[in-house]
Amino acid sequence: MAKRGKKYRQALEKYDFSKEYDLESAIGLLKNIAYANYDETVEVHANLGIDPRHAEQQLRGTVTLPKGTGKTFRVLVFAKGEKIKEAQEAGADFVGAEDLIEKIQSGWMDFDKVIATPDMMGAVGKIGKILGPRGLMPNPKVGTVTFDVAGAVKRIKAGEVEFRSDKTGNVHLIAGKKSFNEQDLLDNIKTIYDTILKAKPSTAKGKYIKSFYLSTTHSPSVKVKLQAI
Repeated sequence: MAKRGKKYRQALEKYDFSKEYDLESAIGLLKNIAYANYDETVEVHANLGIDPRHAEQQLRGTVTLPKGTGKTFRVLVFAKGEKIKEAQEAGADFVGAEDLIEKIQSGWMDFDKVIATPDMMGAVGKIGKILGPRGLMPNPKVGTVTFDVAGAVKRIKAGEVEFRSDKTGNVHLIAGKKSFNEQDLLDNIKTIYDTILKAKPSTAKGKYIKSFYLSTTHSPSVKVKLQAI
């Protein structure tokens, strides 16, 4: 096990790590044990009863947090023609076509989310090996390959986040910032829980949500009692 720092160990002493807490108590506890001297991100980690080896049991989707993420995402849109103006008016930070592809091929990566119109995907495929490993490749399943670029930009700016299961059946999402009040975090986390629940694959058997934890960027995690959500 990795050696933990003094502040992390002190945080662990403030509560019972093995205990399950109702959601309201877990949020209050998390705010109490978070120790970093900046506004940490609040994270949700769920272990699911799925078999990621089967494509139909791999989760991927989006959830719009009602209270936002607390983060400002820099959105890049690959588009041409009239869609360029639509993206710009919706608040996209960067809009272009082959010019941006060449810039990315040269090493530029100063953006957080990528949207593309369907007619641009052939060209965007040239940088798939750059965007893909970083989780930035546009995908129609999560609404980032679309002619409705204005709607996609607005959703991301309003607090839409993407999620996908990893190879061990876990899902990790951001739920806001430590500075959010407890009610705002509660609303966001309940929305995440409901979205994961509704995304259950029809072929998944047995218990679906096996565990549900909260943490901040640096804090220990707090286990949430599922029956209390």
